[in-house]
Amino acid sequence: VLNPPFSHFSTPLPRQEKPPPPHPQQASEMVFVKNQKTRAYSKRFQVKFKRRRQGKTDYRARLRLTNQDKNKYNTPKYRFVVRFTNKDVTAQIVYATIAGDIVMAAAYSHELPRYGLEVGLTNYAAAYCTGLLLARRVLKCRDLDQEYEGNVEV
Repeated sequence: VLNPPFSHFSTPLPRQEKPPPPHPQQASEMVFVKNQKTRAYSKRFQVKFKRRRQGKTDYRARLRLTNQDKNKYNTPKYRFVVRFTNKDVTAQIVYATIAGDIVMAAAYSHELPRYGLEVGLTNYAAAYCTGLLLARRVLKCRDLDQEYEGNVEV
């Protein structure tokens, strides 16, 4: 009589007995051996970038953010960077080069008292005003501030 296919899977396996727990005296004599890194491992080990080790930069996300289309031929890809601290709002317009990121212009909320905003330099309104200040600075540096005056009358 032929066995049907996969019939050997249905047969129960023999029960294996667990070894008895070690005697307390034997347990103290057992030594835990740590798995050491070999010399070859250490020689070939390559450390990660410093900003990756510090947890400051996700290079995969940075590449997607700063990568420019190849049909744009060395045109910089600008990005608007805003950072909030406990006492300040920082806004920058930045573009990436191979040598490093270049900050085209920057504005800080601690400059806003010059324009009449005295308090609340870290709130939403201060962030808006800081961005507006940065935009006006960039237009001035590109000599476009006369062309784009914005709202003159409120």
